[in-house]
Amino acid sequence: MKRLAQLLAALVAALSCLSAAAQPAPHACPAALPDATRCYTGQDSAGAYYWIAIPAHWNRVLVMHAHGGPELGAPTLARGTEDLKRWAVIVKGGYAWAGSTYRRGGYGVTMAAEDTERLRQIFVQQFGQPRRTLLHGQSYGGGVASKAAELYATVDGHRGPYDGVLLTSGVLGGGTRAYDFRLDLRVVYQYVCKNHPRADEPQYPLWMGLPMDSKLTHAELAARVDECTGLRLPAAQRSEQQKANLATLLKVVKIPERTLMSHLGWATWLFRDLTQRRLGGHNPFSNIGAEYHGSADDAALNAGVQRYAADPAAVAQLASDSEPTGAVNVPVLTLHAIHDPTAFVELESAYRDILERAGTASLLVQTFSDESEHSYLSDPEYLALLGALLDWIDKGDKPTPQQVAQRCAGLVTSAATTCHFRPDYHSAPLDSRVTPRDH
Repeated sequence: MKRLAQLLAALVAALSCLSAAAQPAPHACPAALPDATRCYTGQDSAGAYYWIAIPAHWNRVLVMHAHGGPELGAPTLARGTEDLKRWAVIVKGGYAWAGSTYRRGGYGVTMAAEDTERLRQIFVQQFGQPRRTLLHGQSYGGGVASKAAELYATVDGHRGPYDGVLLTSGVLGGGTRAYDFRLDLRVVYQYVCKNHPRADEPQYPLWMGLPMDSKLTHAELAARVDECTGLRLPAAQRSEQQKANLATLLKVVKIPERTLMSHLGWATWLFRDLTQRRLGGHNPFSNIGAEYHGSADDAALNAGVQRYAADPAAVAQLASDSEPTGAVNVPVLTLHAIHDPTAFVELESAYRDILERAGTASLLVQTFSDESEHSYLSDPEYLALLGALLDWIDKGDKPTPQQVAQRCAGLVTSAATTCHFRPDYHSAPLDSRVTPRDH
């Protein structure tokens, strides 16, 4: 009996700790938020940190925010702070905002969707049921939100907790298709530069990103890229060989110069996390059948690049974690910058194709802006999108891209808050941007 009492006491203590971990604590708001906004922080029962912000004149609509990344390394509250400051316009617009850091760093779309939903439940428990709950995902978070919209479309036989979904600059279509071009970058880079890895270093299949025991740093990789391409040098100071090497990489892989280093970094450390920590050392990427174009000698390039066939089990596991099926049952509104240098605008076509195959494309409206940014777009664009999404939910007024653009124009208050919508734009197929291959 004594032993049983001890076990029960331990269980009660553990449950108390979990409950306490989920209690939001008042916290000073970032300066970017309106006066009288109430802010709260906490760490949920799975270990994810979070921020909640409720404006003084709350419109009773909650925006659940799924952040970009994924971040490598342990989650920190500071990660959420940056997002709350970046999307302060949402709180200024009268919406409550809540965002999770996710429970661990690295790749995991379903995990992040679960963490976002757990935070929504914390919000409801502490502050009551909102009139409407919108799910917003930016960048990698767009993939998270698209997955969450399906995971929680129905809960216990009833329609789920989310009334609408906003996907901005989204990494859409699933992890394999969204990251195919980064495998292309690794193999083309190695063919051209031959220094990642160098010939005198341990060799490894490039799809694995980097061996787990490698000590390579971001600064060291940047130095290797400079050595090959002169990337951080003024163009006039690059050698003719560096200019040729850089031109080959940019033309073949179809990425802008300003994001070459970031994409190569993701194809190194994110690939290591994804393939070795999440997929047990198995490869979800293939470049079999890919024919690369844009170099001075495409025949030599295609004969010389390393080729990898994907492990079907790894492909299935990654698809299960990250790939939308189109099984949505609420309105979905998207915005993508046409010149997005990180998440290609053509990913919108991949997402549209998924919903068309699922028979749910009537629930999708896609908008585009003539911008060259990825991490954040224009303030009035977010408010116009949220307002249009709410009218679609509340009134059944499905917006057109033209109507969203007009709504945005009415929200412009200065030259610094310009709208950039291109209502007549339609994204091209993903295969027009990323080299097709055998899947």
